[in-house]
Amino acid sequence: MLSCPSNAVFHRLLGSTVHAVLAIAALGFACNPVAAATATPVAKPSPANIALTFDDLPGIVLKPQQDYVDATNKALIAGLKRHHFSAIGFVNEGKLDDIIRARQIAVLRRWLKAGFDLGNHTFSHSSPNQIGARSYIADIARGEKVIRPMMDHAHRKLQWFRHPYLETGSPEPVKAEIDQWLAAHGYRIAPVTIDADDWEFAEPYDNAVMKGNKAEATRIRDIYLAYTERTIGWYRRASMALFGRDIAYVMLLHDTRLNADCFEGLAAILARQNMHVIPLEQAMLDPAYQTPDNYAGKDGVEWLERWSLTLNKELPWDDFEDVPKGIEKEYNRLDSQ
Repeated sequence: MLSCPSNAVFHRLLGSTVHAVLAIAALGFACNPVAAATATPVAKPSPANIALTFDDLPGIVLKPQQDYVDATNKALIAGLKRHHFSAIGFVNEGKLDDIIRARQIAVLRRWLKAGFDLGNHTFSHSSPNQIGARSYIADIARGEKVIRPMMDHAHRKLQWFRHPYLETGSPEPVKAEIDQWLAAHGYRIAPVTIDADDWEFAEPYDNAVMKGNKAEATRIRDIYLAYTERTIGWYRRASMALFGRDIAYVMLLHDTRLNADCFEGLAAILARQNMHVIPLEQAMLDPAYQTPDNYAGKDGVEWLERWSLTLNKELPWDDFEDVPKGIEKEYNRLDSQ
């Protein structure tokens, strides 16, 4: 099963009706060369920067099949390299023994060899709200036993940490204790400022692929890509509401076959959105990331929502959309098995 948040509250966000119509029109033009040739070109959005981050390495998969995980990572890395995109992968070392340990570790080495950094995502993908600060900190420390020597050997610094479920600790004393430990041990928290809930599509997609149902796999890919583009549009409007500009975004993705198989579609979305991929460290130079995160609630929420509380500014919630009900229903069915 995917080790993704089924119990955390996430906001799934809808682009405006205009964006939805444009997306549908674009699909129609792709199938109709005459319409595409005669249509009035749509102006690109303003340029913006984005960092790509992938959680749950060495991969999340519906069923424990090492060949499937290996193929997923080879394709994902190939897509990143083909487009000259930088990226970072966040590792759950507890997954190393889920299938074949040596080959799971080889996946991590493949990411490093390709030029991508690794970050700590805890050992067991636990929630600080469930196990408390002390146990959570121990889980973080346990989650670097393999990747720290690997990073050292590659002459790189292990410095990035991503909270599972985006749950940073609740109540405030729990969050503060975790923050203090992370800072004392040289970690920086990797925030999230675009989240298209790709994890919820991934299990239904694995199910379709593993059953050889190509039509269903294609259907899920199409829904996922359309939803992702609308979601990116919403986050850009949310950034405007808070800062009056596009910030340098940090996008949360997961190490899944869905993203490997959709990579060309994801790259096309970034091109249409006029978004340029940059390293995480460069994105974090944006002054927006100096905004205090005062949120200490139990729900795992991304940073624009956290900052809206700090800045006392409203986000454009009126035009968000949940993940499509059919996808949510199928995910819940599979996740409960």
